[in-house]
Formats: sequence, structure tokens, C-alpha cells
Amino acid sequence: MRLTRVHVAQALTTGALISLPAMAAAHLARVLRLQVDANIAVFDGAGNEFAAVIESIRKETVLVRVGQTLNVARESPLPITLLQGVARGEKMDLVLQKATELGVTTIVPVMMARTNVRLDAEGLAKRHAHWRGVIISACEQCGRSTMPILKVAQPLQQALATTAGLKLLLAPREGSPGLATLLGDTQIARQTGVALLVGPEGGFDDNEVALAREAGYLACRLGPRILRTETAGLAALAALQTLAGDLG
Repeated sequence: MRLTRVHVAQALTTGALISLPAMAAAHLARVLRLQVDANIAVFDGAGNEFAAVIESIRKETVLVRVGQTLNVARESPLPITLLQGVARGEKMDLVLQKATELGVTTIVPVMMARTNVRLDAEGLAKRHAHWRGVIISACEQCGRSTMPILKVAQPLQQALATTAGLKLLLAPREGSPGLATLLGDTQIARQTGVALLVGPEGGFDDNEVALAREAGYLACRLGPRILRTETAGLAALAALQTLAGDLG
């Protein structure tokens, strides 16, 4: 039977008695209606996962006893950094959720010239917290014990300066080679990692394409059709994981 998994943002050790986060506790008690002595799994987001048993349920508080370490190996051998042009509302949530399920290592939300979302510092902080919640929920669902790193939303030039490895720019332009052609030796790709740059809903402007090329990004295509921002990155991630990751 599959165990319900809960992310706990603290160090976990066998034998420890811990209190689950409020939202997770409410979900287990009110929605799933789990009882005392029910078995669950807890993970810290850094790759450590443990069996656990519910010891008490009191109103908003659920206490669990941490058990033995669970050996899980669900991380892709291909490190992928997704630089995603910030999209509106549910579209961005979808990208973050599915990118997590597809094994992305790092996610960098990027503000670009044609980004339709305009937020001040307070708004960005709230959005970052929301996005982190989406990622946590996706990890709980898909079985990952290592959470993708979520960087703060940043301008394109800043984001480009922090990436390394094979750098790919999804640009649906005639003459751009396909993903498999640019990927080349999969073992080298696994060693260096891949950075994947996806435009916002309005696409890249010419200056942004020039900046990416100056930073070493190679333009590539995903077939003959123009894909929406919430489709393009996910399709590319699936292709990369099939070619060099753990979906092959």
C-alpha cells in the first residue's frame, strides 16, 4: 500500500517525535481521516525520507514518531535547470508542478520584457511562497525526497549569469537544430547538466535572444509547431529525460 508522504522542513532522526505542519496535519486528519497508529512517510526535501507512525491527533496538531530510513532513489541522473519566463496564475503553477514531477533540479522564474505579470517586492515574496508550496505538494505526490531548488524571480540577465553546462534556448525559428542534435553525448550532459531557457507567454524579444546567445545559449526547436509557454518547457523536459535522464 502506498504511504501518504508529508514534507517536514526540519532535520529528521529515527525515534524523534515531531509535529506535522498545520496544512498537512489538517489534510491527514480531516480529508484522509487517518487515525492514530496509521503509517505515513516524512521527508525533509534534502533527500532523506523516513517511515513514521501517527501517535496523536488533537484538533490542529498531529504528532508522529519517526521510524527507520526509507531508501528511495527517484532523482534523475541528468541535472536540469529550468529558466522559466514567469507566466500568469495557474499556468505558472502547472509548469512548476509538472517540472517537479519530471525531475528538474533547479527552477529559476525569470522576468522578461513580455512577461504579463508585474509584481512589486511584496508581491514577488508572496508569489515565491506560493510557488514553493506548489513544489512541495508535487514532491509529496510524485515521490521525490529531494525538492528542486526554487530561485527568486529575477531579470533575464541575472539569471543567465548563474547557469552552466549545456545551455539551450527554446526558439521556434527556422533552421534551429532539434533537441537531440544539440544534446550530443548523454554522459557529458549528465556530468555538466543542462540549462533550459523558456520564454514567457509573449515570447522572447530580439534583445533577449541576443543576450542568451552571448551567454552561450544555443537555439533549438521542438518540432514544427509553436508551443505555449506552459507546454514548451514541459515537453523539452520530457524529451531531455527520455534522451539522457530516467524516462528512457
